[in-house]
Amino acid sequence: MPKRLLLGIIVVLLITNIATLLFWNKEDQNIELDNEDAKVNVKEPVATIEGETISYDDWMSELRAIHGKEQLKRMIDSEIVHQLADENGIEISEKIIERELASLTGMQGPMTSEEVKQKEKEWRKDIIYRYQLGALLTMDTSIPEEEMKSYYDVYKDQYNFSASMKVSHIIVDDMETAEKVKKELDNGASFSLLAKEYSIDEDTKKDGGYLGYFQTNSQFLPNGYVEAAKKMEKGTYSEPFKSNTGIAIIFLHRLLPDINFTYEEIKPYLKRELALDKLNQSLTTEVLWEKLDIEWVYEQGKE
Repeated sequence: MPKRLLLGIIVVLLITNIATLLFWNKEDQNIELDNEDAKVNVKEPVATIEGETISYDDWMSELRAIHGKEQLKRMIDSEIVHQLADENGIEISEKIIERELASLTGMQGPMTSEEVKQKEKEWRKDIIYRYQLGALLTMDTSIPEEEMKSYYDVYKDQYNFSASMKVSHIIVDDMETAEKVKKELDNGASFSLLAKEYSIDEDTKKDGGYLGYFQTNSQFLPNGYVEAAKKMEKGTYSEPFKSNTGIAIIFLHRLLPDINFTYEEIKPYLKRELALDKLNQSLTTEVLWEKLDIEWVYEQGKE
């Protein structure tokens, strides 16, 4: 087994809603906060309340005390899985990752392109970790081929992803109003604000016209929406068109294609699922800690 010393000098990790430290600028001793338009000078107070101050060091100490051990363990878990998966040649197919990303996307509301990019980066890392961990925990467990094939024949549809779309819309009574809305959109107006102003759909206008996430074969999508979406790029709006709910302009947040698996493609993942169930094993790294030489500041060595 390869040995690597995983030893913490916890320079800490901000895990609350405050944000994570990105980098250190040694010249002016400023710290930029992730996802925030803010910088902190470590020599100055991070907060002042009626003359009383909270120092950067006090802030960091509190975060270490509350989250330090938990976060360091997560980092060690990630490195354990990475090392053992690499050693055992465990890779996760891009098709599986895309299916999981598609499913997770459907659970979110409207997001900007930057938010989508950041979320998908986080999700991808977590998906790979979970699937590799499952593979490591079930490497030595055998599942009969007949059992896997039988299970697949019954539940194969649950492993596929049906083409879906996430869309907002503006519904108006007549084409004249629709053309007016379209002109304002062309001039740079916000789709969400125009939906709140013009849309006659009371159920969605308060949410900026956000209609939701639907499979493209859904009977709940108004007429013409799927056909219009298939001609659009994500992040764009359509020409006005007649629908059964009125004159519509739709905004396409995302159009996701079908993702279907053959038995051979899904077999390794199906095997892991059945093996975890057979072992009554949860997705935890506890049993993997013994496979590597690990030392960390909260427990100097393991007996």
